[in-house]
Amino acid sequence: MQLGAFSISLAVKDLVASRAFYEALGFREFGGNAGQGWLILKNGEHLVGLFQGMFEKNMLTFNPGWDQHAKPLAEFTDVRELQRQLKAQGITLATEADETTVGPASFVAIDPDGNPVLVDQHR
Repeated sequence: MQLGAFSISLAVKDLVASRAFYEALGFREFGGNAGQGWLILKNGEHLVGLFQGMFEKNMLTFNPGWDQHAKPLAEFTDVRELQRQLKAQGITLATEADETTVGPASFVAIDPDGNPVLVDQHR
């Protein structure tokens, strides 16, 4: 199962303070929009998303179609196919991608410990 790029998405209380903390750990801004309350930071191959006021909990995030540098992959498994595979294995989804569409879509699964896992395809 090809899930694409991986990052941790953190629900932060103070974007400025969180950014300063992760920059002290060697992360640098890679994307996002601080004015909208979100930033993506990168250190080597490691990605951390900071989201103020957007999510209730921290979550694992996978981006089908992207590598760790947000570059398009030549081949990837579409988010709707990943969703079908997980549902066939008995995984219950909290939200689902519309399987009648193509292109960008997402779904969320909740792991056995209550952690959200977002599979978010942007292409």
